[in-house]
Parts: sequence; C-alpha cells; structure tokens
Amino acid sequence: MCADDFRRDPSRAPARAMLRATGLTDAELERPFVAVLNTWSEVTPCNVHLRSLAAQVKQGVREAGGTPIEFNTIVVSDGIAMGTEGMKASLVSREVIADSMELAAMAHPFDAAVALVGCDKTIPAAVMALARIDLPSVVVYGGTIAAGEHRGRKITIQDVFEAVGAHAAGHLDDDELAQLERNACPGPGACGGQFTANTMATTLPLLGLAPLATVDVPAVHPHRDRSAREAGAMVMDALRGRRRPRSLMTRPALLNAVAVVAATGGSTNAVLHLLAIAHEAGVELTLDDIDAVNRRTPILADLKPWGQFTAEEMRAAGGVQLLVRHMLDGGLLSDTPTITGWSLRQQCDGAHRTAGALVIRPLDDPLQVSGGLAVLRGSLAPDGCVVKVSGGQRLLHRGPARVFDGEEAAFAAIQAGGVEAGDVVVIRREGPRGGPGMREMLAVTAALVGRGLGESVALVTDGRFSGATHGLMVGHVAPEAACGGPLAQLHDGDTVTIDVQQRRLDAEMGSARPTDPIKPPTRLTGALQRYAALVGSASHGAVTTKSE
Repeated sequence: MCADDFRRDPSRAPARAMLRATGLTDAELERPFVAVLNTWSEVTPCNVHLRSLAAQVKQGVREAGGTPIEFNTIVVSDGIAMGTEGMKASLVSREVIADSMELAAMAHPFDAAVALVGCDKTIPAAVMALARIDLPSVVVYGGTIAAGEHRGRKITIQDVFEAVGAHAAGHLDDDELAQLERNACPGPGACGGQFTANTMATTLPLLGLAPLATVDVPAVHPHRDRSAREAGAMVMDALRGRRRPRSLMTRPALLNAVAVVAATGGSTNAVLHLLAIAHEAGVELTLDDIDAVNRRTPILADLKPWGQFTAEEMRAAGGVQLLVRHMLDGGLLSDTPTITGWSLRQQCDGAHRTAGALVIRPLDDPLQVSGGLAVLRGSLAPDGCVVKVSGGQRLLHRGPARVFDGEEAAFAAIQAGGVEAGDVVVIRREGPRGGPGMREMLAVTAALVGRGLGESVALVTDGRFSGATHGLMVGHVAPEAACGGPLAQLHDGDTVTIDVQQRRLDAEMGSARPTDPIKPPTRLTGALQRYAALVGSASHGAVTTKSE
C-alpha cells in the first residue's frame, strides 16, 4: 500500500493508532514519512557518532516538511574482528544490514529514506538496500577519523597492525607498541587512509546517492552536522522531484564509481561491493569492466596505505570535488545525474586546489599511469582474482608456494619465522563459502610488512584483504578452494607465478592431482550456515540473491 493510501484508508486505522502511540500528531501523520536507516553502534569509532548525526538528519527532514522515523541495524567492526573467527561475520554483515534495511523500509509506508553509514560494510549494504526499495534516498557518511600522532608523524590503525609484526620480530618493544595503540585512533570516524570505508564513501556521489562536497567531510569537522541536516532537506527535494536510486545507478554511474576507486588507489574490497551493488541495481558490471577502467584511469591521489597522506589531508587539499573535476576534464568520467538534482559537473563549481598541496595530482602528472587495481586470470584463477597495484610495487613474482588452510596457520608461521623471502604465501578455504565469510587477511599482511618481508613475499588467497593492505597481495581467487577451485590442488613447493602486466596467476603443479576433500568449517550454525548455503562467487560480488 502506498503512503497516501495509508493515511486515508479507514482499514489502516489500527496502523495509524500504533504510530500515534509513538507520539506522532495529526500533522505529522499527514506529512511524507522518511525512513532514517541508521547504523549507529558503540562498538566502533566509525559509527559511534551516528546517533547525533541522525538527530540532525531528522531536523532537516522536519524543516523541509517531512516526518522522520528512525531504525537501527547492526555493525561488525573489521578492525576489532580482524585476525579472529569473528571476522567471518564481516562480509556476512553486509547482507544482514542490507536485508534489515530493506525489510524495515518495505514493511512500513515510507515515501523516502536516508541511510547513515560509517564502517566498511555499512556503506555498500545501505546502497544495496536502497537499490532494492528504490525510494528517493540520500546516503550520509559519518566521515573519516582524524589522524593519530606518534613521535611527530601522522599514523592510522594500519601502523598498529604492522607494529604487531615488528614487535613479534623484535624490532619494536612493548612500550612502543602500547604508545601506537593509544595514539592511532583519536576519536570518532572511519579508518583514516583510503581504506575500504573511505574508498566506498568516495563512490557514493559517483553512484548519485550523496552530494559531492559532503562525503569527505571528517567526522569531527564543524560542517558535518550541517551536511547531515542538509541531507534531510535534500531527500525531501528528491521526493518532490521523484529522483530514485535505480534511475541514478546506471552503468555509466557504476563505471564512474570504479574509476574513482582506480584514481585513488582504493581498496580491493570495492570490487566485491560494486559488483554486488550493480547486481542489486540490475546493472551489468563484470570483473573485465573493472580491469578495463583501471587500465585507462591514472592514480591521481597520493593516499595511504601505499601513499603518503590521509583522507583528512585530501579534503584539505581540495577533496573529492577537485579530484572529480580533474577526472571530468580529462574525459575519465561521465557527467551523470545525482540525487541532488545537479549533475557531477555542476557540483564541481566550488572545487579549488589548496596552494602547495601534494595530495591530488593534475592529469599531466599522475602518480601512476594506470589505476590501482588489476584483475588476473590463469590456471589458479580461471574465474578471476584481484590485486592492488598502487605504489609501484613488484608486478612480477615467481616463487615456491607455502600453503595454509586458513588464516590462523599462516599468521602463526609468519610470526614464528617460517616464511622466507621469495615465498608465495597461499591461504585457502577462506572464500565466501569456504570460510565462510571471506575473512580479510590484514593481520597476515601486516605481519609480513612488520617483519620486513613486505617487498619480498607475495600472498595469494581466496579470501579478502583490508583496504589497509599493501604489497603484492592477490585476493578473491575464484573459484574458491572450497568449491573445487585450483587452489585446493596446490602443494607446498609448487611454483606460483604472479604476472600483473600479463594479468596472469599460474602454478606449476606437474601431473593432474585430485582436489582435496572439502573440509566443512567447524561450528557452522545460524547466520553463517545460511550464508554458506546461499552465497555466490567472489567474481560476482559474493551476493546471496539471484539475478532477476
């Protein structure tokens, strides 16, 4: 039933009575209902401040003539769960968040929606949900955390993860590790480099769902409250203009989103999430499309984890507005419409470069001539895999495989000194189904860097990597080992070749070998059990819904 019928149909009197009990007045019941879909949580700095931002959104909705009604959903903190069994919940939570937002919105007579997001999975989850419900919608990002400081230099949570490896190798004492731990995260906001949260936030205006000038406002910036309040007014304007997510999330918009990830050296997780978003929006997007966009898009933003600067510093240097203007000028983006009522080009009018700033490079002086991601195929990854190529690291590595079934075994071997320069660490049975949940390997990759092996060891996995990962790390290998993929046949000592320029991932395994029996994960119940039964390949976004 549409919202107007809900307000007038005598048979809906019981439902209206329920809403009156929440405090809504006659006047409020007559106004358009706006779902405020919040991901507030006390478990992570990324989302801990979203409750206050929701209050600002609701004020903006009311001032523009609407009636806001707030819901909440779960958050899984990748930074806290990393390296543990709990990390299996991370990618699963993307589906749970999307499902819960969809259910809350479709079960009640809403006219429009505003989603508040922070930590990694909440951003793509919200976009997936909004694509499903297709109400006029705006996404509000909680913003990046401020950089920490340690011994006169700016640090992020990435430094703490890498310090764990340095500590285990004896390069760092207990006191230094404790100081990094205390100083890395000074307050609210998402992890401060171009890690997954900031990468996905950067895509929001390209997908058409957020104003260009607001997605990089830091969490503690004085403009953050104002931009949240303006989002409330904006969704009411979108409602009057009948601007809906599916009309904005077209193939050109999705390709724009891929391009901005490429230009910022963004997280490999963006590949999974943009494939999943395209799936929910009914738009064709493939791994080959993503590779093609990265081949033609230069890296223009010098951002951590591979570069020098934090997301906060990028904002100060001109921000996403300036980056998008450069890309439009260079023909790297399409000038698509957005939920604001203005096109991308129209939103770039206020962009300006800060004198002396080095974070965002001009088109004629890129940091790298091609984008930050590459899609490889080969005998180990017939259906594809993803590698980050930001920062000028090796593009070719050939070495003996060190094969581990699961992250914990690999981490223990690295910490014990069991991995040597030249090795290819292979971590299998961590894919969407085999994990289940496709854990991120940041604890492992950071341990390699911390032990001084980041430039001499490669890693291959059917799991994922954190946006904070850097080095020659190949993830999302498909088909995954648990589904009979070639990784399941690999043995210690087999020669693995990673050739980024040729877009190949291959292994020399001699004679054909039977695939090892699939070992089901232990204690697989409830949400993980359902996810493992439903989830598809990483090469299609690891979604749990079928194509229309």
